[in-house]
Amino acid sequence: MVDVRLPPLPNILSNPAELDAALSILFEPSPILTSTLVPQLSSILALEHFITSYTELIDIAISTINTWDDELRAQFIAGHPRIGENNDLSNLSANEQGTSTSTDATTATPPDVLRRLAHLNACYERAYPGLRYITFVNGRSRAVIAEEIEDVLGVEHSLEDGEPPLEMFEAYDAGEERWKDELNRATEDVGMIAKNRLNTLDVEGENNHL
Repeated sequence: MVDVRLPPLPNILSNPAELDAALSILFEPSPILTSTLVPQLSSILALEHFITSYTELIDIAISTINTWDDELRAQFIAGHPRIGENNDLSNLSANEQGTSTSTDATTATPPDVLRRLAHLNACYERAYPGLRYITFVNGRSRAVIAEEIEDVLGVEHSLEDGEPPLEMFEAYDAGEERWKDELNRATEDVGMIAKNRLNTLDVEGENNHL
């Protein structure tokens, strides 16, 4: 169990700071979350909607985010760390990526896989400027995720350093259909990650339901 606690659900209904804290746990902290999502959800919860669970809060949050323009949504997506990053990860991100302070050599990600992920992240961000690759890991290894990114990019599975070269990727314009498909997919995966975090945190009783 990860030692992170969500505020009791009743607290977030009337306290924007508590709502910010809860959303930062579920979605990762980011400036756009604090400046835009928290005020919007505070208004929705105060005037339009009464929630009874954190699951419902996540659904409303994702629906709200889907009304934003592409630039704001891309900023929200950027709040999540890149796959394979090890620095400055939240406890939940580290747990999801399989890096949770473990020094066991049998569970550590091999260096060649980490190098491959770093290169694939760079390739993806060249092809989809303004986005970063987000996926619901759901217990899969980083090696499997590397192959998933390769499939999205349309390149062969490989652990060769620097292959394919960044220069082979042409950038999709922001707002172009392929770019927007990736933005939509990433947003939905962030919602799935958040709901999985409820399971990780074993949110129940007064924390999850009123």
